[in-house]
Amino acid sequence: MSANVKIYTIPTCSDCNHAKRYFKEQDVPYIEYNCEENPEYAVEVKNLTGKQIVPTILIDDKVFIGFAENFKEISALLA
Repeated sequence: MSANVKIYTIPTCSDCNHAKRYFKEQDVPYIEYNCEENPEYAVEVKNLTGKQIVPTILIDDKVFIGFAENFKEISALLA
């Protein structure tokens, strides 16, 4: 299964870095949107979730706010 994975991050976010490491280890291609480099991405996060929290992860049409607390569901989706 090849999911369409997007992750909104900032460089200092440890949960973001854990998510990216997990995706790399699982050979899951993803597109990273760095909210610190491009403030437009922070606006996208706010529009998607009503919050400004990273990581915000999109897998196909499912939105997850945070990685660790959604790990089971994310890993199941990507299995």
